[in-house]
Amino acid sequence: MAIVEALTPTADGHRRLGLRSPADGADVGEIVVRTPEEVTAAIAKARAAQPGWAARPVSERAAIIRQAVQVLVNRRAEIAATVRGETGKPLVEALAVEILPSCDFLNYWSGRAPKDLADEKRRLHGYLAPLKKLVVGYRPLGVVGVITPWNGPFVLSINPVAQALLAGNAVLLKPSEVTPHSGEWAVRVLHEAGVPADVLQVLHGDGETGAALVDGDIDKISFTGSVPTGKRIAAACAERLIPCTLELGGKDAMIVCADADLERASAGAVYLSMFNSGQVCVGVERVYVVESIAEEFIAKVREKAAAVTYGANKDVGPLFWDRQLDIVSKHVQDARDKGATVLLGGEQDTADGVYFQPTVVVDVTHDMELMREETFGPIVSIMCVADEDEAVRRANDSAYGLSGSVFTRDREKAVRLARRLHTGSVVHNDASVIYGVPEAPFGGRKDSGLGQVNGIDALRGFTHAQPVLIDRWGPKKESIWYPYADQMVQTLDRTIRLGFGSKLARRLMR
Repeated sequence: MAIVEALTPTADGHRRLGLRSPADGADVGEIVVRTPEEVTAAIAKARAAQPGWAARPVSERAAIIRQAVQVLVNRRAEIAATVRGETGKPLVEALAVEILPSCDFLNYWSGRAPKDLADEKRRLHGYLAPLKKLVVGYRPLGVVGVITPWNGPFVLSINPVAQALLAGNAVLLKPSEVTPHSGEWAVRVLHEAGVPADVLQVLHGDGETGAALVDGDIDKISFTGSVPTGKRIAAACAERLIPCTLELGGKDAMIVCADADLERASAGAVYLSMFNSGQVCVGVERVYVVESIAEEFIAKVREKAAAVTYGANKDVGPLFWDRQLDIVSKHVQDARDKGATVLLGGEQDTADGVYFQPTVVVDVTHDMELMREETFGPIVSIMCVADEDEAVRRANDSAYGLSGSVFTRDREKAVRLARRLHTGSVVHNDASVIYGVPEAPFGGRKDSGLGQVNGIDALRGFTHAQPVLIDRWGPKKESIWYPYADQMVQTLDRTIRLGFGSKLARRLMR
């Protein structure tokens, strides 16, 4: 069963893509693919509309985004139904993964914007302080392209779009062709709240449409998706010397220390590996457990995983895209072929939809695809290690570096181990939730991405920080301007000698 399939073109020759639910194969609509010429026209509309949007006070833009929270609350049932239709995810996950954090993001960023985007006076140090004043303004970049994935189609669209809008940019959203209507809801909610139509547009389509957006006359790309596509986008942005933010794949490791609470750790290993059908970039994909507690931990994981149901309206829903089913099956089979033991599940089930059984695999090694490549399925992969040092080494032995987790009763140990992990973030006794913490900078290292979203500089990441240096006194000319004179050489020499020639002077100049 194909989730996305080509349909007969429209009368004017546009390509059409039909959509089916991965839960049961039901028809869930279609999209008309926007052509490169239409993308160019949309960018031109955005370019023309952006100055008027940027001219509005930040407080006014923030009030509109804040109003979107109420729109989202009012429309939550419709949005959840669309998300469920296109992904098949359980209602709990539609609410917990998509709706709740989206409400929080809109509320948080609209509250932060007036302060974070206000002109900032910065105190100068040293010899320039009596002469100049510095003001840093945060100016919109212009037109921002946002390309979003199918695993969190609503929340991963509305968060960067809202940030870019608050910063004064016009935005073009290209959602995944797998979940286009779920992504489009971000635009519909913000339009209903008061964002002008040309300031925020949706561009439906596939890779051709996305490439046209990346190659268009835009000022930044925010992309969430695969590593290969992310690298192509980075190259394209480098060619034009425009910034990009790339949230790419993950192979996140969970370290279970000898002193971990095994009830919590085992429950966490199952849930954090399987929720959203395991299709979470910051979900747990590798578990390293210290061998002294491994037997008990594995027994608890197996017991808890055996109680997990899958199917329509069950704990674990379908894989959202049929193409992912082949990848998950291939990784599990590769592990079997190389000596791993499948304790539970391990098979696909396509009788009614695109399902893969909740699975627990042990005796895994790093020569298996299951431990090296992003799987994106409901799989708990467990490797026993001698101690925490080996766990850290194994966790770092990856091309990815998005996030990681440490399960221990010792908070100080969690921090010590976190500092040794080559990841963008680390979570203690939990995982995945880090993206939902807007105060925390979120981004990956290595192949997991470039740049960060969220955190204190999130809104400013969609601006150019423009310093303006103000003259304090307005003299006819600066003393160093032409013509040069011997007196200026003496003045400069005295400044260097008195200002930096002793430790005390250097401290005073800071």
